[in-house]
Amino acid sequence: MIIVCPSCGAKNRIPEDKLDAQPTCGKCHENLIPFAPIELNEQNFSNFISHSDLPILIDLWADWCGPCKMMAPHFAEVAQHNPHVVFGKIDTEANPRLSSAFNVRSIPTLVLMNKTTEIARISGALRSSQLQDWLDEQLKSFQ
Repeated sequence: MIIVCPSCGAKNRIPEDKLDAQPTCGKCHENLIPFAPIELNEQNFSNFISHSDLPILIDLWADWCGPCKMMAPHFAEVAQHNPHVVFGKIDTEANPRLSSAFNVRSIPTLVLMNKTTEIARISGALRSSQLQDWLDEQLKSFQ
């Protein structure tokens, strides 16, 4: 399976059974699965979306959004427990083209992607347990 390095953007081929062994990038030697949300933007987004074989859960947020700030630690907590999902954050103010491409109507909005295909979407702030339950339910259809 191909995993895009969140640090340098290099594509790495990793056997699926090695995902839990904290694989590192062959180019920059950073962790391929950081167990924390990564910042996606207009420069790196298409590389992650088109090349990652792992599902990607994207949090579309804004700095002025109270519910976004409230959900951020919950999103980060769930990221720590899901090594088979890439967690990404897109600042809608700093990345208006991505916000427009996702047709964001309210924030926070979570979008689960399989490469360029949207699998599921939900809007509104979620607590850790709610987010994990929603993600588990969506991933059933992914496999």
